[in-house]
Amino acid sequence: MVKKGQIRNYKIIDYQSAANSLTLAEKVGQFFMPAAFINDSEEEILKLQELIRKYHLGGLCFFHSRASAATNYEGKKQVVYNKDSFSVLKSLIKRYQQVAKYPLIISIDAEWGLAMRIENTPQYPYAITLGALDNNHDDVITEVGRNIASDCKLAGVHWNFSPVVDINSNPENPVIGYRSFGSDRHNVVQKSLAFAKGLQSKGILTSAKHFPGHGDTATDSHLGLPIITKSKDELLENELYPFIQLIQNGVDSIMVGHLAVPGLTGGSMEPSSISKKMIKGLLREELGFQGLVVSDAMNMHAVSKMYSNKGDLEWAAFDAGNDILCFAEHIPEGIDKIQLNATSTQIEEAFKRVWELKEKAINSEVKIPNELSKPDILNMEIAKNSMTIFRGNISDINTLKEEGFLSISNLQKTDNLFITLLEEHLNFKITSLHEVSYKSDMAREENILLSLFPPQVKPAHNFGFTETEIRLINDLISSKNVVLYLFGNPYALRVFDYKKIKAVVLVYQEFSVFQRVAAEHFFGRLKANGKLPVVL
Repeated sequence: MVKKGQIRNYKIIDYQSAANSLTLAEKVGQFFMPAAFINDSEEEILKLQELIRKYHLGGLCFFHSRASAATNYEGKKQVVYNKDSFSVLKSLIKRYQQVAKYPLIISIDAEWGLAMRIENTPQYPYAITLGALDNNHDDVITEVGRNIASDCKLAGVHWNFSPVVDINSNPENPVIGYRSFGSDRHNVVQKSLAFAKGLQSKGILTSAKHFPGHGDTATDSHLGLPIITKSKDELLENELYPFIQLIQNGVDSIMVGHLAVPGLTGGSMEPSSISKKMIKGLLREELGFQGLVVSDAMNMHAVSKMYSNKGDLEWAAFDAGNDILCFAEHIPEGIDKIQLNATSTQIEEAFKRVWELKEKAINSEVKIPNELSKPDILNMEIAKNSMTIFRGNISDINTLKEEGFLSISNLQKTDNLFITLLEEHLNFKITSLHEVSYKSDMAREENILLSLFPPQVKPAHNFGFTETEIRLINDLISSKNVVLYLFGNPYALRVFDYKKIKAVVLVYQEFSVFQRVAAEHFFGRLKANGKLPVVL
């Protein structure tokens, strides 16, 4: 009996029955996973329904809206807020499933929870924050994965495209950064395995991404083709290491990124996602991966701009070894090209991998939860154990408290819970960064408590800090005793002369529970037990 609001637990026939009953065209349709948009027009919804009916698509990958999809988002199209997106998602999944001859496998990027794509849903900390936890807190990361999986299950989602196992060694990385567990390969593996364990425990499929490793890049593959010039030995030692470990530990699938890695393709600049040497050669034959391979989104400019004829990209990606073509945009043409060019062996082998993965996910007996998870208690635990003293020590903070200080932030006081909590027990002056230059008594202040909330999580445009703000902050750092609490991506420190700061406490997130923990730390009631997971 399905409770009101829940998605019916669609079942799927076994692989052998499917192999004998599906037509060739139906089998090829299973390789296609176009984008579905939660906040879409009825006209577009009807178009997608017709594609599902006519071409027997294997699945859908959900995004918030057309404007929020990364290739569009960087173009600054307006993203419309919809507080009811979660309800819309559930109803759309049900609607699309009802028109499908064979149950669809539903996927989404939920690296830090459904909140990555959907408003008013539980949000958990970014991978970089989890990376700051010591090795004794793997159970916390597993619990994060378990909670996210429960939320996916409630929505009707089978497949979470995570964990990100990229080793982020480039501080200027425009697309990975905070989405990576860090720059140490062992830490990335340990955290990734713990996260994947939580997802799988609730019957949600996992996907290690972005093969062969997107961490040491300075180009966003949504917009251009990143190039990694390392040798094969260097890549095996670092970038490929997490993939090897996750393969050995039963990851369900691997997502191949759009990267040029000539050290792995015999000098070719062909993107990994359409490279036979990369997928069939390295991933399948050398590394022994027998599971499902899914492409990164095929609308991304790193590859989508390479082909002028519709269907050619889809054929190239399938021929290279991808079993599922995510965000495929030219479905009729792609199906025709694959049917025309692929061997029966290619089609049957890929179909087997796709169908068996669908069986595993769709026929899962894991109970559907009754409500969304509640993140605050778990997030509080993460906040307490990830907070990191990066420079200075607790005595520097105690001295600031004892001598008195001026509080300065890039947020107004009304938006800064951290400072509001401190003000309940301490007397100190408060101003905003934008008023500093106008304060006549500024020269008499020696001690500054600086709380910064980076406006952006990505490094583009200095994490959203203006040139004026950066200049003012650096003036403070060079002339005053500054204690900094940073509520955001730790890479943002690189925007400033951080080596001159007296003490730096990394809090990683701006969530209210993280601000509360930071206040407790300032009062001396909590220790900062975290360790910076990246190299600045």
